[in-house]
Amino acid sequence: MNARSRAQRQRPRVPRAAQRGIALLVAILLVALGTMLAAAIAYENAMTARRGSATYAFDQGLLVQQGAEALAAYGLREVWRSNQQYTYANQGWAKPLGPIEVVPGVMLEASLEDLQGRFNLNNLVNEDGTPDATQVHAFQELLVMVGVEPKWAGYMVDWIDRDGIVSVPDGAEDTVYMGQTPPYRTPNRYITSASELLALPGFGRDRYVQLAPYVTALPWGQHLNICTASGVVLDAFLGHTEFGTDPQGLERNREAAPGCFPKLSDYQTAFSNNPNPQAWAAVQKEIQVNSHYFRLTSLITIGSTEFNLYSLLYQDGQNGGAVRPILRSYTAD
Repeated sequence: MNARSRAQRQRPRVPRAAQRGIALLVAILLVALGTMLAAAIAYENAMTARRGSATYAFDQGLLVQQGAEALAAYGLREVWRSNQQYTYANQGWAKPLGPIEVVPGVMLEASLEDLQGRFNLNNLVNEDGTPDATQVHAFQELLVMVGVEPKWAGYMVDWIDRDGIVSVPDGAEDTVYMGQTPPYRTPNRYITSASELLALPGFGRDRYVQLAPYVTALPWGQHLNICTASGVVLDAFLGHTEFGTDPQGLERNREAAPGCFPKLSDYQTAFSNNPNPQAWAAVQKEIQVNSHYFRLTSLITIGSTEFNLYSLLYQDGQNGGAVRPILRSYTAD
């Protein structure tokens, strides 16, 4: 017997049971690996389908929003043709629409708000960059009425005006904002959203939540419509509490009135309690009884998905009451 035969005879043999265990382990690993690959492929396919469905629903939502804009434009045009002098809620444009089923599985709810029933922050500063004393005083009154310190009027003036001079006694320019983290500068221009109030140092979300329902950011020169303004905003220009003490009563009076409430004559009478005899002459230049800017809020439900979409609509008073959207967004401000 040669050496090779002896070595083969002496080599230890693996038991058959151990061989079956290794084969079973390899089989389990292969099955696990296959399961993981299959799960990954299935997940990716499901996500792809979900993304496609969400994209389709989003595009569908935008189309429904455009349809809501067309309905709002039609309604506002009809109101303008029947009465070009006044804009008030009883004309019908303020009545919410829906929920209605646009197509199977797609629901729409929509409502219009007259943004000129709010205080226009851009009116704080005149076109020449100087503060408008009447508007600044009204804004200070509005801040106090909603429980916010009046000093923020000065901050807002400095945020918009063109110079780098700090308003006295309250205000802030680049020297303050460059010390923030991160540092930034004042825009020194008219704002495009009321949410820019949050950029004022220390203003905070709580103050913004208190003030937001009463303010807006429209082009300069778009004044307050007293026919649709809330009682708090009306009182801010009055300088004393008159309409804001009973918001529900103001709403009932507007529902019962055949036209604008309060009328200009009623609002002028309310100034009799103002100690400044020149107050009415100044405020009269800042108010009106019609509107051109409206916000359309559309809630679109597609299956289990909801979209909140907002459209800023402008009604041209010189072109047959034509209405066009000038801004679309996914947040109110």
